[in-house]
Amino acid sequence: MKSFWKIVYMSVFVVHFSWSDDAPSLKIAFWNVENLFDLIDDPKLNDDEFAVGGRKNVTQEIYTLKLQHSAEVLTDLNADILGICEVENRFMMEELNDYYTERDYTIIHYDSPDKRGIDCALFYDESKFTVLESDPITITLSSGKPTRDVLYVQGEFGGEILHLFVNHWPSNYGGREKAIPKRKETSRIVRAKVEEILKENPEAELLLMGDFNEEPFEQNIQYLKKDLLNNLMDPFAGKPGVGTYVYRGKDGFIDQFLSSSGLLDNRGLRIGQKGVSILDLPKYRQQKGKFKHYPFRFWAGNKLLGGYSDHLSISVVIQLVKK
Repeated sequence: MKSFWKIVYMSVFVVHFSWSDDAPSLKIAFWNVENLFDLIDDPKLNDDEFAVGGRKNVTQEIYTLKLQHSAEVLTDLNADILGICEVENRFMMEELNDYYTERDYTIIHYDSPDKRGIDCALFYDESKFTVLESDPITITLSSGKPTRDVLYVQGEFGGEILHLFVNHWPSNYGGREKAIPKRKETSRIVRAKVEEILKENPEAELLLMGDFNEEPFEQNIQYLKKDLLNNLMDPFAGKPGVGTYVYRGKDGFIDQFLSSSGLLDNRGLRIGQKGVSILDLPKYRQQKGKFKHYPFRFWAGNKLLGGYSDHLSISVVIQLVKK
């Protein structure tokens, strides 16, 4: 990897590469939106807590507030492409797009077999990015139990092909020891797709994003990246007070970008000078009390906090190399 890393501490933490800033660029973001559900109880899904009459006592006013706050994050991000996870269905993507008035995004969404019904999806600006192909990557666990699909999208920017993966790997809900093998299987399936693309074109430009529910140093992320990918969050790891998620008072980076080497060279597309950012404005963290510094989430169990999400959003700028 060329150049040096410089970390700037502002309201948004930014990693910089020492490259030109005037090339055509594409801003790509990822955000775990934290349980963006409709108000309807689907009998096929475990979504009743968010339905009218459910244990969270969601009202139309609460539903509207959730969409307004989510749209506020989209406004602050101002991304050309935005990967989303924890959205229930396409209807909720359409609702969020309606509340977000700065752009009219095009939506890519597939229903996955997650028992709660939460999916990965993608917003993109058709004026900046042309989608050529999209598919859900089915994650079949050896237990036979379903988990969330990984969304794969291939598109074109400035005449260059860009491969995107939106991930939401199995969480530690129900116990970390049970979750690690599930993530192991997920990492192997995703890696196989990455290997397939790079075998056909070793210089292919790939960007993987998502809530991986593992830190960059943990085993399944390490397996995914070994000899194939670069974790763009590595320079942040272990720095006090910096992260996208807080667990038991400790900052972490379970939300990540990983890229192929094709995005780090001087051909085609590359990570631009503005690099990787965390949208870490004061309003997105709790400012007082026992959970001060934690992301300002919308729900804490069944208690309405009225914030944004339990995750901060991340973004990266991709530049077109001048020819």
